[in-house]
Amino acid sequence: MNQRPAADETRDVVVLGAGAGGMTAALVAATEGLDVLLLEKTDLIGGTTAISGGMVWAPNSELAGTAGDSREQAAAYLRATVPTAGGETLRAAFLAAAPAAIAYLQRHSAVRLRPVPVYPDYYPDAPGATMHGRVLEPLPFDGRQLGDAFTLLRPPLREFTLFGGMMVAREDIPRFRAVFRSPGAAVRVARLVATYLVQRLRHPRGTDLVLGNALAGRLLYSLRHRRVPIRTGCAVVRLDRPHDRVTGVVVRDAEGEHRIAARRAVIIATGGFSHDAVRRQELLPAAAQSLSAAAPGASGDGLRLGIAAGGTVETGEFGPAYWSPLSHYQAADGRQVRFPHTVTDRGKPGLIAVDDRGCRFTNEARSYHEFVRAMLAAGDTAVPAHLICDRRFLWRYGLGAIRPMALRLQPYKAAGYLHQADTVAGLARVLGIDPRVLETTVAGYNGDARQGVDREFGRGGDVYQRHFGDPEVRPNPCVAPIERPPFFAVTVYPADLGTASGLTTNARAQVVDGNGAPVPGLYACGNDMSSIMRGAYPGPGITLGPALTFGYLAALHAAGNRSGAAGQAGGASDA
Repeated sequence: MNQRPAADETRDVVVLGAGAGGMTAALVAATEGLDVLLLEKTDLIGGTTAISGGMVWAPNSELAGTAGDSREQAAAYLRATVPTAGGETLRAAFLAAAPAAIAYLQRHSAVRLRPVPVYPDYYPDAPGATMHGRVLEPLPFDGRQLGDAFTLLRPPLREFTLFGGMMVAREDIPRFRAVFRSPGAAVRVARLVATYLVQRLRHPRGTDLVLGNALAGRLLYSLRHRRVPIRTGCAVVRLDRPHDRVTGVVVRDAEGEHRIAARRAVIIATGGFSHDAVRRQELLPAAAQSLSAAAPGASGDGLRLGIAAGGTVETGEFGPAYWSPLSHYQAADGRQVRFPHTVTDRGKPGLIAVDDRGCRFTNEARSYHEFVRAMLAAGDTAVPAHLICDRRFLWRYGLGAIRPMALRLQPYKAAGYLHQADTVAGLARVLGIDPRVLETTVAGYNGDARQGVDREFGRGGDVYQRHFGDPEVRPNPCVAPIERPPFFAVTVYPADLGTASGLTTNARAQVVDGNGAPVPGLYACGNDMSSIMRGAYPGPGITLGPALTFGYLAALHAAGNRSGAAGQAGGASDA
């Protein structure tokens, strides 16, 4: 009988993937006193979290204070927006554990979150919806605290920064837009830019981190504080599973293949299958198989490993992915630029989306997920679609990768990204649309917009839509005429922000087999875990909230802490 080769090393827990879910699992396991190793396939830490908005949907947390949210209210909202029995047990587990997970991170790490003062759920008229308290965001983080590890943190998308690397906090965006109209805004912007210029003297980008980059940076800092080893450029080839229990991993790095034993658990958190062409073809609609806004490491490794170990992949009733319209082009330096149109432009007044006939097909101010669902429902006519605006809109709000008040448009036009014409009919001809149809569409929209209404699609009809409009435009912050030449267009395609189909798990984040029995020693969280929302998208942060929560639950269960109490073992002092 052949003996199994000895492991090169042994740990209590091996975590695969350094996004929010994986880093949380590793951090909690280490806090509970376990010997943890975190493996990341790419050369950078943070995954899609680091390039995201960083919102965390976590109802009823202690941070909400007197906001008035409750588990029962959140459950009512989920029943209304995720109307299926599928995943119901996991949604209940999430609602029960999310407050404890947030409290644990606040108490035992450098992760600091705060409620966004006003951020409506995506279906604000549904029972149980809230305007505030349910959505948390990371506090800004000084990347200099990471020391040499700052260069390991995945940078944000360049198109979401200024001056080649300056991140802008959500609350400062209006100040940049008002820089020429408000002395207070001008002073604030001048201070931010001066600080950034000083930072660039020593660092490759700005060190004042916000949004998802701040969350990833805080998690990375906490792991370093706990002395959790992190290995980048380390791909997992297969899981060790003798006698029906996962006992470790075989990895491949620059030095070859190695076996790492795991006494307690392997936790899969590799980010889903956004860049797995085979599984995209298998699970995603044909019109949405080519583009993704997720980080490049999300290539389906976790799902393949989980299936090989006896797990199953589950697709929810409402779809296999979370969607956003995306525009793209090749920059002059050869970079492939991909810009997800989430909340920066579509809801602003003075823009419409048209299909290849020149007709509007949806309410442009709805959530990005619903916008793409409308594209896909329209069939071939709305894939791709075109966002149309005029000179006033482009200057004030920007359009896609083009920032507000952009002085140089030629690079975008030369790349074929931005289309321009002096008349609506001329723009239609550039886009290959019947000029008479587009003129009729714009004229009809403009007639309503001058009265502050949108009779065709009801744009600006709920508090979510109005929140992302322009409060200075009245009576409807989401509509304004398109009438000042020249006219512009950017073409958008359906793309995923992350995948919702994943490994079937139980409420403790254990991967289960086809009979519903746990695969001993194997857990999954983040986008490798089948979404508790079943492909529905009730609000901002409904991927990060469950990722943090089930990473926490997986680590506690692996550590033998069944109660979910804040860890007492292993010297759980604050980071």
